[in-house]
Amino acid sequence: NETMVLSTAVRLAASRPSGRASLISFLGKEGWAARLSAPVPAAVAAPAAAATATASSAAAPAAPSTSAAQAVASPINVAPETVTTVPPSMYEDTNASNMRKIISRRLTESKATVPHFYTSIEIPLDSILSLRKVLAKEFDTKVSVNDFIIKASALALRDVPEVNGTFDAKTQSQRTFESVDISVAVATPTGLITPIVPSTEGLSLTGISAKVKDLATRARDNKLAPEEFQGGTFTISNLGMFGISEFSAVINPPQGAILAVGGGDRKIVPGNVNVETGEKEKPQIQTTMTARLSADRRVVDEATAALFMGALKEYMNQPKLMML
Repeated sequence: NETMVLSTAVRLAASRPSGRASLISFLGKEGWAARLSAPVPAAVAAPAAAATATASSAAAPAAPSTSAAQAVASPINVAPETVTTVPPSMYEDTNASNMRKIISRRLTESKATVPHFYTSIEIPLDSILSLRKVLAKEFDTKVSVNDFIIKASALALRDVPEVNGTFDAKTQSQRTFESVDISVAVATPTGLITPIVPSTEGLSLTGISAKVKDLATRARDNKLAPEEFQGGTFTISNLGMFGISEFSAVINPPQGAILAVGGGDRKIVPGNVNVETGEKEKPQIQTTMTARLSADRRVVDEATAALFMGALKEYMNQPKLMML
């Protein structure tokens, strides 16, 4: 089509010492026509012979200008790309520890065989922060935000027991546990380990706090017994103390779900609107955190995950319910 303006750009390596510089050459209409009519290289002439024979009845393209044909026909020296590797003096290989090998094997298996799906929710923390101050001032009791999260998760699992389960691949059945045994992710020098807080739903906030401190200390000292970190029905991984706002965690098999918790962020929240009177509350500054549930779709569906996250938020909003 003579009226169609064709253009293209060819990126060529220039002949500079580095061999990495680039030159953009715009062929334009005439240059493109010249490229189409240029002699076919010997390497591709044979495969194209059959196609040329069948298309012999087609009209020949318009003859290109002499200058354009010479520009296309002239050989171009293209500097080859050189792939270099990092010299051994610039890195160091370290043999993986036994714990790292186990983590690698189990989490690779989890991502490869467990159908993950994710649900997130923002949870206000102001009520918990206020209660912590009251407990510290009036009762000389110190509990962390993570202790509240563990307790609230345990109560939410009690209310939505489907999340407190697993999937048995051999029998193709769902298994729900009566006891809520929450595994708490603890970072150690050799890797991540998840000691278990057994029967978490029946423990008080101070009981959870003492248990988690004891398990975390002995985990870092490599003094946990196998039964203290093997098993569990649900896992919580909290990276808020490291400045992480949100993340997605990999399910710890054979468990059916894991909760990833980020740190609290202060933000401006618009005030609620009274539907009946139309009155609007003033915007306020609120501390919120993002919690994301990674769940096994064979065990939990989206509606069930939403129920669990709603129950978790309700307990976090009314922390006094955790003290009953």
